Amino acid sequence: MVQTGQPTDGAASSPDAPVGDAGPAPERTPRRPSLSPSRAADFKTCPLLYRFRTIDRLPERKSLAALRGTLVHTVLEKLYDLPARQRTVDAARALVPPAWEELRADPEVAELFAEGGAADDEPAGQSLEAWLASAGRLVETYFSLEDPSRIEPDGREQLVEVTLPDGLLLRGYVDRLDVAPNGALRVVDYKTGSMPREAFEGKALFQMKFYALVLWRTRGVVASQLKLLYLGDGDALTYAPDEGELIRFERTLHAIWSAIERAVATGDFRPNRTRLCDWCDHQALCPAFGGTPPPFPAEAVAAAGWPTLPIVERD
Repeated sequence: MVQTGQPTDGAASSPDAPVGDAGPAPERTPRRPSLSPSRAADFKTCPLLYRFRTIDRLPERKSLAALRGTLVHTVLEKLYDLPARQRTVDAARALVPPAWEELRADPEVAELFAEGGAADDEPAGQSLEAWLASAGRLVETYFSLEDPSRIEPDGREQLVEVTLPDGLLLRGYVDRLDVAPNGALRVVDYKTGSMPREAFEGKALFQMKFYALVLWRTRGVVASQLKLLYLGDGDALTYAPDEGELIRFERTLHAIWSAIERAVATGDFRPNRTRLCDWCDHQALCPAFGGTPPPFPAEAVAAAGWPTLPIVERD
């Protein structure tokens, strides 16, 4: 999923509910609070970052790295609109220009190349043509990992969600969901970066286990394979979860959500200074860098359905 302001691979926008939206009062009815893989990862990384993105909804810069991820995801999604025999490398390359034309209709996107150069997260002086070529190479790499003519996805960019027995709403978008004739599920996610080192595999699989949990709770089937395709280096990471692992993972999400509820109820979101801060757009508002966060919007979060004190701990 796309996140700006930090290195990312994603495509779709976050499914988390906003505290409030601009516009007339009838248009400001938010969905009730929910947890997605990206926002759970935000809170684990830095509770204050979670607040800035989910509670305050502060704007963030678009990055060309994130935009390229969106472009590649769009092309791979549209590739499966074609008949199986037509899903070729040439056909995929031909999808890049029209997909880019759709994206550049956004004024913020157009501004990234307004002067024909590159943003600060790309090699200096890179042209639009070179940037599009880099996206095309990632699309081509996909064909070294899978043969799309032999795959008929059950879902693409599919919203999956479930409300757990205690009321926690889990929501997220799956890049691709495959269902075998025997009912076996495969969850596929495209990454435009390179495969992480072994020490970071668990972090990479967090998102996939989230999807597997939601699918298990909604379909009653444990995914037989979670598959991450790394287009940056043409590698793949696969994993087969089991029911016991998903039960434990559900407990982990409950613990994260309880911590989020406590932070919302108290307005206490602590910053966590790490190397990822180098890519954060909110340093000027972060106490770790001498900044002051905006006043906590307590009335808005209460109106959006967030809990208020006292918090009742789960067993």
